[in-house]
Amino acid sequence: MASKAGDAVEIDVDGLDVRLSSPDRVYFPARGETKRDLLEYYLAVGPGIVNALRERPCMLHRFPTGVDGDKVHQKRVPAGAPPWLETVRVFFPRYKRTADELCVTHLAHVAWAVQMSTVEFHPWNSRRDDVELPDEWRIDLDPMPEADWGTVRRVAGVVQEVLEELGAVGYPKTSGGSGLHVYVRIPPVHGFTDVRRAALAFAREVERRSSDVTTTWWRKDRDPSALFVDYNQNARDHTLAAAYSVRGNREATVSTPVTWAEVADVEPGDFTIATVPARFAELGDLHADIDEHPFDLAPLLEWADRDEAAGAEVPPEPEA
Repeated sequence: MASKAGDAVEIDVDGLDVRLSSPDRVYFPARGETKRDLLEYYLAVGPGIVNALRERPCMLHRFPTGVDGDKVHQKRVPAGAPPWLETVRVFFPRYKRTADELCVTHLAHVAWAVQMSTVEFHPWNSRRDDVELPDEWRIDLDPMPEADWGTVRRVAGVVQEVLEELGAVGYPKTSGGSGLHVYVRIPPVHGFTDVRRAALAFAREVERRSSDVTTTWWRKDRDPSALFVDYNQNARDHTLAAAYSVRGNREATVSTPVTWAEVADVEPGDFTIATVPARFAELGDLHADIDEHPFDLAPLLEWADRDEAAGAEVPPEPEA
């Protein structure tokens, strides 16, 4: 329930009170959804967004005046946060500094972030027990400017094929933009460098099987009609929008879990804060059991060793 306090409202979120200021401010101009609509969306998909963010350091993409205004990338939780908010401390070697990032374990943590004008949630692929050991391998199908959604669909089919041959269970979702993401749970025993090496070895195998794919490091050297399998999303402090995260565009699209069968039919714009709640109420969280299907990266690391022994270039590590 919510109660008004001036132009703010107080909302009970699973037993914790969250204040929402400026609830009627329009955030998404295409259909006129407001800050309160954004919060109500996240409450509607609560188990899904909490599952996607649970115990992970999380960068917040904030839009204080709505998505037509400036975007703020925020890593540090500011002073004055409620005492029930949880954080995790991460170190950034490049700057020799630390940051206490949001660490979601409760839906009220998500609601607090919306109060702070957060639209997008970008979690790490590791958890707070050991932030240096990823437990999620992320396959980012990122179409270049002249590649269409049909290209994404074709490459997704190859990705599914290779994953099945490996015995890995992939969990696809739309990116909320023009691409597709596939997540695979992995045991947290390898550092970021090895997870990225494994991801690159997988991407190269997909490239061998599909003329639509490139793994070329430099963007300027990529075929503009190709799809880049972005293995760099597995580097330290590189993040993707979470499953069920809204994206910061006028249409309020959502990065939405889909089944492999749906990939052939869905369109990138199908999923928005106006449509996903009903879908979630019907289907639940399609990523709910991802923790039950971990995949050992050993075969991919063997592929990486093989490729490197054959002279494959080792791309530079992105700075964290």
